[in-house]
Amino acid sequence: MKKILLSIVTLTVLTLSSCVSDNDNFNDDKKKSYDVSAESLLTDAQKELTDQLTTPSVNNNPLRYYVQYWAATLYATESRYNLTQRTIPDTHWTNLYQNVLGNLQTSEQVLSKQVKPGNVTDSDWQKQQQNKVAILEILRVYTYQILVDTFGDIPYSESLQNPKIILPKYDDDKAIYPALIIRLNAAIAKLDPTGKSFDTGDLVYKGNATDWKLFANSLKLKIGINIAENVEFAALAKTTIEEAYNAGVILDNPKNALFTYASFAPNYNPVFDNLVASQRNDNVPANTLVNRMNALSDPRRPIFFTPMADGTYKGGNPGSRNANPYETSYSHVGDAIKKPAAPGVLLEAFEVNFYLAEAAARGFAVGNTPEYYYNKAITLSCNYWGVTPEETAAYLAQPTVAYTTAATTPIDGFPGTGTGLWQEKIGYQEWIALYNRSFQSWTAFRRLDFPILISSSTSLSIARGQVPVRWFYPNAEQTVNGTNWQAASTAIGGDLLTTRIFWDVKQPPLKPL
Repeated sequence: MKKILLSIVTLTVLTLSSCVSDNDNFNDDKKKSYDVSAESLLTDAQKELTDQLTTPSVNNNPLRYYVQYWAATLYATESRYNLTQRTIPDTHWTNLYQNVLGNLQTSEQVLSKQVKPGNVTDSDWQKQQQNKVAILEILRVYTYQILVDTFGDIPYSESLQNPKIILPKYDDDKAIYPALIIRLNAAIAKLDPTGKSFDTGDLVYKGNATDWKLFANSLKLKIGINIAENVEFAALAKTTIEEAYNAGVILDNPKNALFTYASFAPNYNPVFDNLVASQRNDNVPANTLVNRMNALSDPRRPIFFTPMADGTYKGGNPGSRNANPYETSYSHVGDAIKKPAAPGVLLEAFEVNFYLAEAAARGFAVGNTPEYYYNKAITLSCNYWGVTPEETAAYLAQPTVAYTTAATTPIDGFPGTGTGLWQEKIGYQEWIALYNRSFQSWTAFRRLDFPILISSSTSLSIARGQVPVRWFYPNAEQTVNGTNWQAASTAIGGDLLTTRIFWDVKQPPLKPL
């Protein structure tokens, strides 16, 4: 069961594709089950969400090109920021609104109709159902944040109300974030670790309410960090971040929010699907990342990349066709990234520790120093990928990596700024650690303004010489929900790749169109 998309487009498609007959039973497919469980809907929502964030498919998510983790070989169109040739924003929008938010909403509707079994007490039933609803709500908040961080103003208060509202208005992104914090606080308050929740269907935490509470507070920390640079939200950021930390967040790898993929089709990891199963391994690591990691002697290189014949690592040029011949001219994506059952990630400990490092650097009370969380974040990333403790310690001891000197010590080809900016120290290391987490890396890049990424000279002129900081609204919204799309486009300053989300307050110089 899929929730109908908020655009009239889907309604039209459903109408046109439905068969018509005078027989009342014509559309009653006796072989199909129409009673979909809340658990199945949750599973599907989790998978659709993780797939969209994980996939390297150029039809769905080309962000590995944007943050210069990968470079294209045969087909460079998407690496040059062409979002419309394959209607990428439409796919992202539909997947998140319909396949994630729609399924989560329908799952809650199914829950509301469930009848308490006779062998369960009223108190236990209430706790269980309340925990289930809270988990669904937490995932909704996570998904709405992704939509805001992609587009800016989006349908929110009028979303998911089809057929009551077919053409929803767009809400101000500045208003959505505080609303998400309120919703998240309410969901956290409902979670009761003494009660059960989903016995099946939850492929992230297997219904463990304690783990979901850690996840929810970590999500709250993430939301607070995003708004911390915007002076209008300084007080809210401080309260949100410190409340989240004090309530308990994900600090170590065993509590990472991982979606479990299968080792067989069609439920294996989308990276394996796109690079191995499809036999289209025509992407290579980008030299921006490879050169930086080479200069740092980063011990994660043999995991992230395959070595050249001489044992070195070589990346391709972002925005170029690296095809001369690409099989032997460059390193390739490492085998650990391409495993069929490699987990998809929604949130993990190193990421949370980088948020805490940033919070501490901003002067918030989060229990320790920026250096402490910086070191722990890097250590957790290395541990996750199987780097030895000795290699990790040696890496952290380098002046180019050590927190006190990282932004001031020149690196071969990468001179330090000489300013000691914590944004630079954290930004570069978080960028490296978020390899294989392209959407979150794109968000961190926009928030911290590091790493410094240079747009290719071959990129489309609509990017105005910059790495895009948002995506265009979907074509379907422009053509069907045009009035509301136009109002939103005007409100945000134009439906452009260079229009910044409200929390992304820095504004680099732009080349003229």
